[in-house]
Amino acid sequence: MKKYLGLVLVMMMFTSCQKRDFKVIGHRGAMGYVTENSLPSIQKAMDMGVDMIEIDVFEIKSKEVVVFHDEELDALTNGSGRIEDYNIFELRQLQLKGGHEIPMLQDVMKLIDNKVPLNIELKGKNTAPRVQSIVKNYIERQGWSKENIVISSFHWDALREMRRLDPDIAIAVLTEEDPLEALDVAKELKAIAINPWFKNLTREQVQAIQEAGFMVYTYTVNEPKDIARMKEWQVDGIFTNYPDRAQ
Repeated sequence: MKKYLGLVLVMMMFTSCQKRDFKVIGHRGAMGYVTENSLPSIQKAMDMGVDMIEIDVFEIKSKEVVVFHDEELDALTNGSGRIEDYNIFELRQLQLKGGHEIPMLQDVMKLIDNKVPLNIELKGKNTAPRVQSIVKNYIERQGWSKENIVISSFHWDALREMRRLDPDIAIAVLTEEDPLEALDVAKELKAIAINPWFKNLTREQVQAIQEAGFMVYTYTVNEPKDIARMKEWQVDGIFTNYPDRAQ
């Protein structure tokens, strides 16, 4: 009987060790409820208890780094044209849907205040140097933990530039195609994760990526049945517009 109980305990410990920690990442804050990439959206995601916040950034004409997803302003603001062609004074005159302002990266970091990790996706061209400078300042002077910053991008050359500027910062490789094709660049960059589109992901690919030493954070998973499937496949986390659905 003692031998049997001992075996059961070992099996329970093994199962516990194999279970991966599942993280809920607020996609552009909680954009299913509040305008994406706005400060209220980010606050909403934090109120929902997310494990991480994800935002998108561009560097604009006057060199500020602003938090916005689209190259064009038309769909989400009362302005028009390319966001990179604006200066900060001009952007301050615009409003997002819902009456919110377009924040700067510093505004977001001040709001989050190191309470949860922040995934910064580099959307625009030549964004890495300024983002690295801002992040470095918040780590060295504003009490942020370096472990609470992840840099991601579909633009792998931008990630290469970030790695050149900072040999230690956490990097995640974004991909929309076959995620196994991102393995080589993930190894090159000493990345912590590969972030694939969940619709192009299989259970076998999840296992292969994890066996290669990388975490899998998949986007953008909103429907309960898809969230349940990702949990079943033991991904490390999901980006979602509705963080409360994944709790």
